[in-house]
Formats: sequence, C-alpha cells, structure tokens
Amino acid sequence: MKKLWIILSWLVTLLVPVVLVLGAVRIVLNQWYLDFEYHTPGFPEESYGFTLQDRLTYSRIALDYLLNDAGIEFLGDLRFPQGVQVPEPSCSYMDDCTFMYNQRELKHMLDVKVVVQAALHVWEWSIVVMAVLGLWAWRSHGMDEFLRGLSRGGLLTLILIAVILALVLTAFSVFFVFFHNLFFAEGTWLFFFSDTLIRLFPQRFWRDTFLTVGGLTVVMALLVWWAARKIRPETSFRGTE
Repeated sequence: MKKLWIILSWLVTLLVPVVLVLGAVRIVLNQWYLDFEYHTPGFPEESYGFTLQDRLTYSRIALDYLLNDAGIEFLGDLRFPQGVQVPEPSCSYMDDCTFMYNQRELKHMLDVKVVVQAALHVWEWSIVVMAVLGLWAWRSHGMDEFLRGLSRGGLLTLILIAVILALVLTAFSVFFVFFHNLFFAEGTWLFFFSDTLIRLFPQRFWRDTFLTVGGLTVVMALLVWWAARKIRPETSFRGTE
C-alpha cells in the first residue's frame, strides 16, 4: 500500500495545477470580473461607438453563452438597436450589418464555448478525483503521501505560473498568438478592430485576464503548499502512535 500511495501522490501533484488554474479561470468567468475590468484605470475606450454600458451589457451576454447550453443562435440572433449597424470595414463582409456578430465571430465563439466547457468538465472531474483520493488516503493511512503530493503540486503550480506570467509581462503578443494557435485553428481567431468581439474584448482585456488568473492561482497555490506542509507533521506523528 505504501508503494501505491507513493505513485498516487504524484498523480495528486499533477492534478493540483489543473484544479487551481481552472479554478481561477472559473472564478474569472463571472460578471463581477467584467465590471471590474471595464472600470480599471486606463482601460481603452471603444472608438466605434460602444459606451461603457454597451460593453457591460453585450459582454455579459457573450459570457452567458459560454456557460449555458444554448446554441450559437443565442449570439447569432442579436442585432444592434435601430439605426445602428456594424462599422466599416466589418460591414463590407456582411449581408446584413444590423447583426451584432458576423459568421467568423460566431464560429470562433462556438469554438471558444467548446474549449471552455471542456475545461470546466476537466476541472470538475479533477476535483472529484482529488476528493476521492483524499478520502481514501485518510481511511487507508496514506495521508502523509497525499499531503506530500499536495505540497509538490503547489510548488509545481507556482513554477508553471511564474513562467506564464513572465511571458505575459514580457512578450504578451507572442504568448497570445501561441495560446490561440494551441486551442484554435490558425487564423480563425483574427478579426478587424471594428468587429464586435474586438470592440468588447481588446487585447488589454486578455492581458489583464491572464494576469488575474495567474495572481489568483499563485494565492491558491501558496495556500495549498503552506497548508499541506503544516498538516503533514501532525499526520505523520499520529501515524506513529
């Protein structure tokens, strides 16, 4: 059983970054973050006519789409208010410029929804596996190795996030391209500045989002590392009694 828990402790180590990073992503996938981000000092204004309230309203709808079970018509049926249409040059590529999103944007949002919901499923199942392993460790005297895995996982998470944050801070454009090419077909995520997605979510939004997710993950990883190291001596002592 001891050898088995040594192996399982490394599984715990690998699961910790998954749980923490995706947990931070889930925290950010909320309306409070949109309110926070659009009100941050220096956030770029929208030059094609969106007000702050417009951005808040339409970005919330886009977020709802990513998290609900609706089809792409949830976004595809959206139109601008009467008398308003998509600005040029985006309008030149649309049959009806009163629709808020063009076909390229809708295809990308569908791709994003698939990635987001798959990631959330991975997060949920990772939590379940961690909980089962934790309960099993507690009942089978494997808690010391389980906590050792948590501690290593916290450190591994800190190392991974440090690398990512360094890239975000020093070469965000390169990292942004790499990230999108990793999850989406090449070129399918490139849009005009006049497209609605860019008007709602400029590059500054994504840089800040990566930094926020990274910061939240660092805090959680430190807590996991500290808690695991603090509890381990107590469980080791009880195991010798």
